Amino acid sequence: MNLDRVSIGVPGALAAEVVRDLAPRIEDLGFRGLWINDTPTGDSLAGLAAASESTSRLMLGTGVIPVDRRSAHEILRGIAGLDASRLVIGIGSGGPRDALSRVADAVAELKSSTSAPVLVGALGPRMRKLAAEAADGILFNWLTPGAARDAMDDMRREASGAVRGVLYVRTIVDAAARPALEAEAAAYASYPSYAANFERIGATALETTLDDTNFVAKLGEYADSVDEVVLRAITPTGTHADLIRFVETSASLLE
Repeated sequence: MNLDRVSIGVPGALAAEVVRDLAPRIEDLGFRGLWINDTPTGDSLAGLAAASESTSRLMLGTGVIPVDRRSAHEILRGIAGLDASRLVIGIGSGGPRDALSRVADAVAELKSSTSAPVLVGALGPRMRKLAAEAADGILFNWLTPGAARDAMDDMRREASGAVRGVLYVRTIVDAAARPALEAEAAAYASYPSYAANFERIGATALETTLDDTNFVAKLGEYADSVDEVVLRAITPTGTHADLIRFVETSASLLE
């Protein structure tokens, strides 16, 4: 499989020195990009700055920055030193109150001030419609290949122009990481918005993941459904060594 449509996703809380070391390995193996999520304890933009220092062509994405916690103005300040041609800004609503208007305002401000593509993390149909009409694409999460294909078809019907669909897929390549994957799936299944998503697509959380038993075949299905697949690394312990092993094993499985 051509790795230029496959990226690696890591936790936002990953230390900058680990990101700085990991990113060139991801680049050298031929993956499209590195995506870092943004949490109260993990600054995605600081992580991408570290990755930028040690790479020259790897795409760098945030998946996603909640705009109820970090405003568009703060995001723009945070990306000031990054090369916009290598950057993708993924944003999300955060809390549900005024979510659509908050995201719409953030998209407009970001697109007026940077040439970097702006993607919206969207689970439900109304946010997906907004993303298709106003942003450069959608960052999907927790979908089966079939649900991803349906979501892309819907997005293209709603879009005012060319849009990009990127899908985060929780992934393990080592059986020892299965307990961590199962815990992550159970946690998300307990959140009302994600529970509604799983009910809507008729699948369990685990059925939207990749594991060491179906990695190549199912990734191929995902790659046929969206423009880019982000392998969100789930490892046994989350250590630097585990992440290096995840990246290298993923690449070797796809040779």
